[in-house]
Amino acid sequence: MKKIGFIDYYLDEFHANKYPKWIEEASGETMKVAYAYGKIDSPNGISNAEWCRNHGVELLDTIEDVVKRSDYLIVLSPDNPEFHEELSDLPLRSGKPTYIDKTFAPDRAAAERMFQLAEQYGTPMYSTSALRYAAEYTADSQLETETISSWGPGLFHSYAIHQIEPIVALMGIGASRLMYTGTAESPALLIDFGNGRQASLHQLGWECPFMMAVKYIEGPTVVKKVESPFFELFIESMVSFFRTSTPAVASSETLSVITIIEYGIKAMEKPHQWVQLPSIDGSRH
Repeated sequence: MKKIGFIDYYLDEFHANKYPKWIEEASGETMKVAYAYGKIDSPNGISNAEWCRNHGVELLDTIEDVVKRSDYLIVLSPDNPEFHEELSDLPLRSGKPTYIDKTFAPDRAAAERMFQLAEQYGTPMYSTSALRYAAEYTADSQLETETISSWGPGLFHSYAIHQIEPIVALMGIGASRLMYTGTAESPALLIDFGNGRQASLHQLGWECPFMMAVKYIEGPTVVKKVESPFFELFIESMVSFFRTSTPAVASSETLSVITIIEYGIKAMEKPHQWVQLPSIDGSRH
């Protein structure tokens, strides 16, 4: 039985509550969340100690102990990415396969530092939104995409990644500029990938489903509404990563996603004006 360590800002949150059972099932009970660390207790839920008792996980006092005793590492804090660099410092120096939850980093500079640290210490690492694995989005992925119109719920700072990640997965890392076209209540971005290729995303309230219309360069236009069990598909990919130490998502794509989020927030200050994006090194893997 391979042992997984959780490292979180606080443990009583949706991802930490769901991942242990999903990982055991997806791994055929060959992997188990055995250890956990939380920087603080949940401000609105149960304590880290109670969470560990409920999940049959041993609470450890330091990140160092979790890293030392675990075979694989998961850095969570899905709603507080500003803590990811701090929480992942020792895991990324460990050489042990490490998954870092969405949103990977609060900005491009932090993302680059984290990838550089992992590379320096030979630590296999990746990050992703679970929506990347929606079967509807991965269908026809061999076709080259010309235009995407994406819809989804949530707030830009925490939920835009769930639309931007699939957009980058389908369009590639070549985004050159973007424009904020939304309102305070309905954030929206137009992203230019050059050569007549573009993507738009709209966040239309919590009731809005995840869906997109995709126009292929050669092929039909397809409307894709997410109804597949994307979290299960994502967990299967994570388990495969732990087994193989092969990151499931290229660092160049993650850097592109984080860059679009960071500059999308900047573009909110001057809507309907193009904001140029720094380029992404496609040689990164």
